[in-house]
Amino acid sequence: MVITACQRKTDLPTDVLSTELVNPLKKYEKVEALMKQMTLEEKIGQMNLYSSFYDVTGPAPTTGANERYDELVNGDVGAMLNVRGVENVRKWQKIAVEETRLGIPLIFGYDVIHGLKTLSPVPLAEAASWDLTAIQQSAAVAAREAAAVGINWTFAPMIDISRDARWGRVMEGGGEDTYLGSKIAAARVRGFQGDDLSSPYTIAACAKHFAGYGFAEGGRDYNTVDVSGSILHNVILPPFKAALDAGVATFMSAFNDVNGIPAVEHDYLHRDLLKGSWGFEGMVVSDWGTIREVVIHGRAADLRDAAKESAIAGCDMDMEARGYSQHLAELVRAGEVDSSVVDEAARRVLNLKYELGLFEDPYRYCDADREEAEVNSDKARAAVRDMARKSMVLLKNQNNLLPLKSGQKIAVIGPHASDKNSVLGGWRLASDDNTAVSIEEALSQKDGFEWSFHQGVRLIDAPASFIRETVINETDKTGIDEAVAAAKAADMVILAIGEHGYQSGEGRSRARIGFPGLQQELMERIYEANPNIVLVSMSGRPLAMPWAAKNIPAILHAWQLGTESGNAIADVLMGDYNPSGKLPVTFPKAVGQVPLYYNHERTGRPDSIEMVFWSHYIDQTSGPQYPFGYGLSYTTFDYKDLSVTTTADAINVSVTVSNTGDVVGEEVAQLYIHDVAASMTRPVRELKGFDKLRLAPGESQRIEFILTEAELGFYDNDGHYLVEHGDFNIMVGTNSQDVISERVTW
Repeated sequence: MVITACQRKTDLPTDVLSTELVNPLKKYEKVEALMKQMTLEEKIGQMNLYSSFYDVTGPAPTTGANERYDELVNGDVGAMLNVRGVENVRKWQKIAVEETRLGIPLIFGYDVIHGLKTLSPVPLAEAASWDLTAIQQSAAVAAREAAAVGINWTFAPMIDISRDARWGRVMEGGGEDTYLGSKIAAARVRGFQGDDLSSPYTIAACAKHFAGYGFAEGGRDYNTVDVSGSILHNVILPPFKAALDAGVATFMSAFNDVNGIPAVEHDYLHRDLLKGSWGFEGMVVSDWGTIREVVIHGRAADLRDAAKESAIAGCDMDMEARGYSQHLAELVRAGEVDSSVVDEAARRVLNLKYELGLFEDPYRYCDADREEAEVNSDKARAAVRDMARKSMVLLKNQNNLLPLKSGQKIAVIGPHASDKNSVLGGWRLASDDNTAVSIEEALSQKDGFEWSFHQGVRLIDAPASFIRETVINETDKTGIDEAVAAAKAADMVILAIGEHGYQSGEGRSRARIGFPGLQQELMERIYEANPNIVLVSMSGRPLAMPWAAKNIPAILHAWQLGTESGNAIADVLMGDYNPSGKLPVTFPKAVGQVPLYYNHERTGRPDSIEMVFWSHYIDQTSGPQYPFGYGLSYTTFDYKDLSVTTTADAINVSVTVSNTGDVVGEEVAQLYIHDVAASMTRPVRELKGFDKLRLAPGESQRIEFILTEAELGFYDNDGHYLVEHGDFNIMVGTNSQDVISERVTW
């Protein structure tokens, strides 16, 4: 079925969703025994997800939340979110298990995006490590801490591919590339879920947002998505399939519409593809209120119609829209929704509870001793510090300013120099404000230097929060003159500037993606006083910083690194850790270039000619400031002796990588291909392999890649996978631009 021509399932016979889909799900005797006992309303109850609605440690509500409390006691709630802490979870679970007719336990979900109390770098930063083992371990650390406070389901990983730096939620994903994004999606799923979902040390993962959310028009969150079949199948969907293949327990539908159909009721995506040809046996949950929002999209007349369409399309659980609880039973009794739709959804929810071990022990995530021992533990902090070191990207290092040399007088300037809050990032609901290690705290412990610390300029005008717009200081220049004086008196300046942590994330799209507020002016004033500057830039997205890229001699992009931010940055600045990160997203020179991504397709007029009639801007060069895959080291690497051979089934590639510098370093060797002539236009290059190497000075290593049909083929607009023989350009190098290449016929 072509995505642009979806037929509404309500136009089909009511038995279309019968035993063909249900039978594979009948796998647990406990679940089937329950299903036989459950009323229609109790089955629908399993399809409802509510946020916490009163302080459970107090008495039952008598006003306001009493309707929801009654629904909980009646068995009309299947899961809850935003409940954490062993005491709270145990009391909610006790109501479900001991006060309802069938005693079915609840699932407890939470946005554990890059940690719970102990925060790793934001996911985009972790993607810059290109270290799948470290990313998996980071998710495992987050899962262990979350499970210790009673949580058994996370609304992560977000695996939306995005090419638009304006989109705030780019910080939450794996970047712009489908191949890298797919590998990261699988790693995070394995980290959260481990080898045993019933273990009290793991939690169920959720692949989100299905699908197309990262292609919101204008980079504006929640906006409409209009994509071709080729983009859908070649770019957007593969990371979701990778998550499914890694065993992800749940999927979450997206906020947006896709080619005119809201994702939550997109029967092609959920029913035909995910639960059909892909054979997904887990549970699909809506995002917050998205069933209700179908009415606002204009594809349903009212909430009743929206609930009907969403249930039939394959959304198993309604998060906070109340569409199922208010209308689904009546829809079934009226014959507008077949009872098999409810049976299937309830069975998927109950199967997950069984796999989590909740029927065996509803309180398995309620160990108070574990909560005390594992939250913010030394082991967790060491793990997130290591992840933070791996995530930073060295963008520029003229005159080898880094690592720092002892004996220097260094002024550390900028609103992020002493900040302990912004660097936690925008998804830290369970963490505490101002708990990060600051750069000042970390560098102050380093002997052999004369340090001074100065804010330079205030970044925000009011305390920032998760649910409010961040108010940026645009007028108060207090502190700039003092910072300029400190820069003049210093041998070197470390300039710590960037976005606030609450300037990226959900609902935080930006039309201007430079340094916000007065920070650009601060940087230029400091440069006039002392150009010997190391810029430590911090953000949750790619930044456009053309002035800095041209003028500042050393730039370390540090993203938003979480709890151990300052210590990790100090490790890199001091040379205790040699940076190895590579950009998972393209950094533009100007916002007008966005969306900008490395794996674009060629136009018919790509090359410069004397006249204006070729693909370009008249006021800006077309290329990026820093390309996908880019990142420097304190050492240097060389690629040589590229060998490309073919067999009937594969292309074999090998190359020698050498450390030509003076220190041990890690290099991410990247393999790209270009299908020269195909039945559909193909990107100028596509990542199809990478290998992270650790090499001593003077050491060389021969590495090999094997390209099979899985890497050499592509999907057409209808989702059919094509493998076409012909000419391919094979490219290997240190980033997507600096490569050595060879053309081969396969």
